[in-house]
Amino acid sequence: MSGLYQRRRKRPEMNLLPLIDVLVMLIFFAFVTMQFRSAATLNITLPKVETAGKNEFKGTVTIGVSNEGDITFNGQVVSEAEVEELLRQVRDVDRDIPVLIAADETTPLKTVAFLMDACRKAGLNKFSLQSR
Repeated sequence: MSGLYQRRRKRPEMNLLPLIDVLVMLIFFAFVTMQFRSAATLNITLPKVETAGKNEFKGTVTIGVSNEGDITFNGQVVSEAEVEELLRQVRDVDRDIPVLIAADETTPLKTVAFLMDACRKAGLNKFSLQSR
């Protein structure tokens, strides 16, 4: 009698709901961790630092240095003397404004040291170097 009632095999099903959940979470994670960057006026390749912390910068003063030594102050091309004067003006407004120095990885150390020294002379001790 057992020959009359053959067991039918269940058709294998793939449960898609957990797969969709995982994919949605991966997409959400990608959007949350994505960094949106503004277009830079100078073509600067930042040096890579293995031990760098977060590159979060919430200040209003950004000094950029290209590999040719061109200096920009918040996007405006300036000379070394103008940088010192602008930093003094910033200090008069607020001593606690952080200054971000974004120098190309091939920029001479002399230029970066000058900018760091100019910040200290102006009384702005909250400066940092941007890295990638």
